[in-house]
Amino acid sequence: MNKTEAAFATLLEFCRGANEIIAWEFEPIKLRLAKKTFYTPDFLVVESERFIFYEVKGFWRDDARVKIKVAAETYPYFKFIAVQLKRKEWVYEEIKHG
Repeated sequence: MNKTEAAFATLLEFCRGANEIIAWEFEPIKLRLAKKTFYTPDFLVVESERFIFYEVKGFWRDDARVKIKVAAETYPYFKFIAVQLKRKEWVYEEIKHG
């Protein structure tokens, strides 16, 4: 876990303590995108009625953005959110499928 991911984990732990989320895990699953291509989301967050995958970056490279978009297309029943820490503030972008 890098420094940005650790900071996000601290935020998630605060949310869990405040009962805003049920649970969270770091890199709990590997999703198959193609025959030899996999994507491992940084965080799985469990809310009362859904599972959300968060990808946390200090900055976004094209290959990371492509993988999360393909994952959202391949697994439309999950919610995918890209997160970036900009000027000490979390910026969220939901990655839509379709």
